[in-house]
Amino acid sequence: MWGTTLGLALAVIFVGHDARAVQATVPLGSAATFGVLAATTVTTVPVTTVNGDLGVSPGNTVTGAPIVNGTTHLGDPTAAQAQGDLTVAYNDAAGRTLGSVLVAGNLGGQTLAPGLYTSTTSLEISSGDLTLDALGDPNAVWIFQMASTLTTTAGRQVILSGGAQAANIFWQVGSSATIGTTSVFKGNILAYTAITMNTGATLDGRALARNGAVALDGNTITVPTIVAPSVTLVSTGVVTGSYTDAAGQSLNVATKTITVPMSGNMQFYRIRSSTALAITSITISGGNVVITYN
Repeated sequence: MWGTTLGLALAVIFVGHDARAVQATVPLGSAATFGVLAATTVTTVPVTTVNGDLGVSPGNTVTGAPIVNGTTHLGDPTAAQAQGDLTVAYNDAAGRTLGSVLVAGNLGGQTLAPGLYTSTTSLEISSGDLTLDALGDPNAVWIFQMASTLTTTAGRQVILSGGAQAANIFWQVGSSATIGTTSVFKGNILAYTAITMNTGATLDGRALARNGAVALDGNTITVPTIVAPSVTLVSTGVVTGSYTDAAGQSLNVATKTITVPMSGNMQFYRIRSSTALAITSITISGGNVVITYN
């Protein structure tokens, strides 16, 4: 234990997962910068806004005039590399088996914890919205595998709760995906063939099609970013005693970085010092907590 001189505690708290196996994220490689990536063509009528890159490969055609708040790559080496990395990511997602939960048909009206969900046919979101609950874990990952199509009906939503992040949701679609009119969709769509986004649908994620077209219709697509996990400062001020971090390493520099394990359990980091230390700032970058003091 830490003894009687404990003065400051940093508690990094995550709610435990259920029995499903924790899934690692699916690396997208160079495809990660693309909001839209197609193999043959991208069409948009009327104007669609893409907050991220747009690419086509091996084709080189865009029909319409999308607003691209990024870079457009048409049949160039960058788009080709992104397609290659998409193929790797698609095969990664399709090849997962550990902890798979069998699902089928309509996911609407359900609340799903993080994990791997597999359908031997199609999946849809209809007659209700789908809620994805991270259970307090900001790095929670969902992978949905389906042998055939993905469809949402008009106005349906994917709702995120418990710290869930769109960047950590992957839809591996065995054929084509259709996102319904005015739907609000979250996650990365990795489609074997094509993707259609109907009028006014929005996507916090990526529309990535390996072998066909991406058809757009007045949509907004935004490449998601990872929001750093939160840290709760349990007690503040000057601390006394001796200092070690959770790994037993002594403090001997003016800025200390502690790596936060992203498990499903509560983790504590306790700080002690043999001289008075005033904590001046605590910042978070990805999975790291950086403590600055004097």
